[in-house]
Amino acid sequence: MTSYIPQLTLPSAIFNSAPTSILLPIALGTAVGFGTNRSSDQKRKYQILNQPPLHPPASVFGPVWTLLYGMMGYASYRAYRIGTSSSSPSLLLNNPSIVPTTYHTSTLYTIQLGLNLIWMPLFFGLRRPIEATIDCAALVGINAYLAYTWGTQVDKVAGWLMVPYVAWLSFATYLSAGSGYLNDWDFSEERIRMEERRKRAQGKDL
Repeated sequence: MTSYIPQLTLPSAIFNSAPTSILLPIALGTAVGFGTNRSSDQKRKYQILNQPPLHPPASVFGPVWTLLYGMMGYASYRAYRIGTSSSSPSLLLNNPSIVPTTYHTSTLYTIQLGLNLIWMPLFFGLRRPIEATIDCAALVGINAYLAYTWGTQVDKVAGWLMVPYVAWLSFATYLSAGSGYLNDWDFSEERIRMEERRKRAQGKDL
């Protein structure tokens, strides 16, 4: 378990506010998404690359991520509010370490939010599928731990709220690794041009 590191942790004022906890990851994720995919040409180039089976249409990602960001934000609010509240004597009696555990997980939550926000620039912006896949796999592990810890030691609702996020991250890891593998872990312009020529020669729509 990571230590509580104030410098790497969102302020308590954010965790103690449900609207702020929910809206912050949505706002940050939306900003990163627009900043990374602002060019329609960039999207077209990515779509030229080989995609793994079950790859959903691009229109699916925005609504799904918005919902999951909101759910994980609310989970962090519930876990922090309940876990740090001195007005929960039964929780403190059954689990004396609940307060330090909550602080530790608030640091871990903040770190995973940062890792989440850098995935899209790594994958689409810098075109580094290996690093992006490692990042995504790390997110699965961290958030599975958060879901388990919150669900078993702090608040069951917070734990369950993280489950869809962990499931989607697992699927995103598969998509990231699949795209990398099917394109020899190469998203360069040269690779894109090669795939474009190949698909045109085969009469496929781009």
